[in-house]
Amino acid sequence: MTDFTPLRSVLYMPSSNQRALEKARTIPCDGLILDLEDAVSPDAKESAREAAAAAAASGDYGRRTVTIRVNAIGTQWHDADLAAASQAGPDAIVVPKVESAEEVARLVAAMEKAGAPDHTRLWAMVETPVAILDALAIARSSERLGAFVIGTNDLVKELYAEHVPGRAPILPSLHTALLAGRAAGIAVLDGVYNDVKDADGFLAECEQGRQMGFDGKTLVHPGQVEGANRAFAPSPAAVEDARELIAAFEAGAGAGVVTLNGRMIENLHVESARRTLSIHEAIEAIGTE
Repeated sequence: MTDFTPLRSVLYMPSSNQRALEKARTIPCDGLILDLEDAVSPDAKESAREAAAAAAASGDYGRRTVTIRVNAIGTQWHDADLAAASQAGPDAIVVPKVESAEEVARLVAAMEKAGAPDHTRLWAMVETPVAILDALAIARSSERLGAFVIGTNDLVKELYAEHVPGRAPILPSLHTALLAGRAAGIAVLDGVYNDVKDADGFLAECEQGRQMGFDGKTLVHPGQVEGANRAFAPSPAAVEDARELIAAFEAGAGAGVVTLNGRMIENLHVESARRTLSIHEAIEAIGTE
């Protein structure tokens, strides 16, 4: 058994919609972001806050990673959102537009002051030029920081770029955030795909994200969950290859370097293979629950 936690599919759900919160209990996503920000109108902010806190504290979502996205720093709702989310004790609190290590320190202090339990992590949304340029400092700023969530819509807007297939205008930003996240040992989640009717485009972007190294993808519709789960899980061929690679390396113990089907295998390949198997085993464990 492994302690790896899959985050292949992390679905935004509007906390102002009670039916959506109830439906989320049955959706086979790896994670939920109970949203208090973009998906909630100003006149529904307070009731949504109460609903999200109650849902996160309920224990009704099984093995899913349950998080609450609060309103951004400086908004009139932020302080109350952060306090209520901290007291509810979700797996993480998602904060939009985090731009510095100093902001992370203030957020963590506020969470702890409000009584956030030790297991409640901070997930920072990286979605502005300043955040990308300071990504490493942000990623290393606190033990509480558990993930980067890339806000691709805001990033495209801030760069005056365009949404295009392949995402060439923002690839340098995505790579920078990934580099920082990997250097700090935190998860990094890819941004959303807006056109819920474009299944082919969505799957292509999932495949791109997996190839780049993202842990999973944030989603805006339940219909995207299955595709993300499949895209960010090791394929049967990858699992079999990992097992063969590890077996070959262990059989040649002491040789330093061995070959498998004409490929030279070193420790770094074995580490990657073991990570593949740990992801596979964690996903398999979900299926037995």
